[in-house]
Amino acid sequence: MSTHRSEEVVIDTTCTTVHTLGRQIGKKGRRLRYMQKDGSFPVVFQKAPGHWSPFLVDIFTTLVEIRWRVMFLIFCLSYILSWLLFGLCYWLIAFVNGDGENEDDDLCIYNVRGFTEAFMFSMETQATIGYGFRGMSENCIVAIIVVTVQDLFSCLLDTIVIGVVVAKMASPRKRAQTVGFSRRATVNLRDGVLCLSWRLGDFRGNHMVEGVARAQLVRCVKQSQGSGVVMSYKDLDIQNRDIVLAIPTTVIHRLEPGSPLYSLGPEDLLGDEFELVVSFTYTGDSTGMLHQTRTSYSPVDIHWGQRFTDMLKLGKRHYKVDYALFNETTWVPVPLLSAEQYDRERRPVESCGSFSRPVKRKGHTFHVNQEITDEEMQQTCL
Repeated sequence: MSTHRSEEVVIDTTCTTVHTLGRQIGKKGRRLRYMQKDGSFPVVFQKAPGHWSPFLVDIFTTLVEIRWRVMFLIFCLSYILSWLLFGLCYWLIAFVNGDGENEDDDLCIYNVRGFTEAFMFSMETQATIGYGFRGMSENCIVAIIVVTVQDLFSCLLDTIVIGVVVAKMASPRKRAQTVGFSRRATVNLRDGVLCLSWRLGDFRGNHMVEGVARAQLVRCVKQSQGSGVVMSYKDLDIQNRDIVLAIPTTVIHRLEPGSPLYSLGPEDLLGDEFELVVSFTYTGDSTGMLHQTRTSYSPVDIHWGQRFTDMLKLGKRHYKVDYALFNETTWVPVPLLSAEQYDRERRPVESCGSFSRPVKRKGHTFHVNQEITDEEMQQTCL
């Protein structure tokens, strides 16, 4: 075992090598991620067209996406301001009609002689409290119209508040927090092929109706002229893309020809700059709503020569899942070569036993070289 603390720490084992960056992961060497581990994007829009108009046009979505404290503040202000506005209207009606000096038979609004009483009457009307002390008379048609408008506005405001609160509580983002990916990805051998794998699990008892896993390799390419950058996206083929997430599963990508990671070895992996963006889009069986959970893996998060620890056990009546082992990995023998080099070195060995094949002619069995033509084979048999 050898340890170097200057720039890089390398721990050599019998079958694999672990690489961890030292000083390069400081503030100066830290690379900006395309996606954070929680699935958020560190993107800021500057001089967006319309600026505030898109948020005002789709005001319902804006209220659903804002924070809870901001939403409660907006709703409290909307109720208080509406009470003040209609209270001002009632006070003006009472002032113009002279309710402070007239007798009870000539009043528009009973027991409203100042702005405080008008504000209380507005709040009681909109909240349908109805103490019975203040009330509307049939003498003023204007006051009746204002009360009708306030009742309609109260119904509309209550509908918006209830709809936004329900939509916010049933937001797919909350359900997505109970479905998670492993903190790291691994590279190991599966059926003689190098594979990149990561783990996916559902932490709740009610499981998915169906789900689709997806992975993309994202690279940030700097342009030769100017300071702009271009994002490059490449899809990765995944085995068993459709998943029923009743138990934790391992998502597998085979490092075969056509894969963008086919030519990368353990040393090249850390020297490259890319980001593996993975997602899982699914439908919950409780609500029937569409959800998505996503995260990303940088080259440092991909561990070569490891596999995930088994966390599923068979009980007498149930399958037992130990989520304490969800992020645990173990060492496995893996060649320190890229998938391309591994296939190139393995090909001559496999081809040694593939030159001959059994052929049965006239009751006799012959082992014929595959490179010999059928004409030569027939002449040899004769």
